[in-house]
Amino acid sequence: MCLLRDEIDVMVWMIFDIEKEMPRKRIQIKKIDNISSRQVTFSKRRKGLFKKAQELSTLCDADVALIVFSTTSKLFEYASSSVEQVIERLNRHSAIHRLDRPSIEQQLERDSNDTLRKKVEDNTREVRQLNGEDLQGLTLQELQKLEELLKRGLTCVSKAKDENAMQEISTLQRKAEELMEENQKLKQVPSLIHGQRQQLECIISSSSYLPEEDYSDTSLKLGLP
Repeated sequence: MCLLRDEIDVMVWMIFDIEKEMPRKRIQIKKIDNISSRQVTFSKRRKGLFKKAQELSTLCDADVALIVFSTTSKLFEYASSSVEQVIERLNRHSAIHRLDRPSIEQQLERDSNDTLRKKVEDNTREVRQLNGEDLQGLTLQELQKLEELLKRGLTCVSKAKDENAMQEISTLQRKAEELMEENQKLKQVPSLIHGQRQQLECIISSSSYLPEEDYSDTSLKLGLP
């Protein structure tokens, strides 16, 4: 019996060693559809997570806080000191971190301001060079490029001046034509007045030859009976 018991123990240990050496079946990480299985897994994993957090706090003297809400909105929390103290410490650290390192928006705004400032400086220097200033230190190629730029600008200015002059000439010609037309109209006014005056005189002279009406008094003669 003792030999049989020893053999059974050996077999048990062999089976244990075989199971230990066998690789564990990997569980696919995705949402568990079965509600009961999901709750059981949540309970097991939560206890394991809290246990690991406690071990980390004890072994490494770390300040740890865990806050977990289940699907039923039930709160589970663990803290090496207290959750409130850890959250307050987190807020202080975040405030210091924001002061030490600017945010992405501030960095983008700073970069944009630097770019605009550089553009303004380049444009100002270019304008001064076009005016014949700050030419010291320019190479021969840069001076030739500046000369070509000035020539091109002078050509554009001359072209714009000629176009403006032509427009002014056209405007003056149009105004002169309008004045000549108005002058012609004004010259025709006296002849019209003279014609109307002659017509009026003809009417007056023709009315003087009309026969006069006989306005002599008539007397009534009464006959005797």
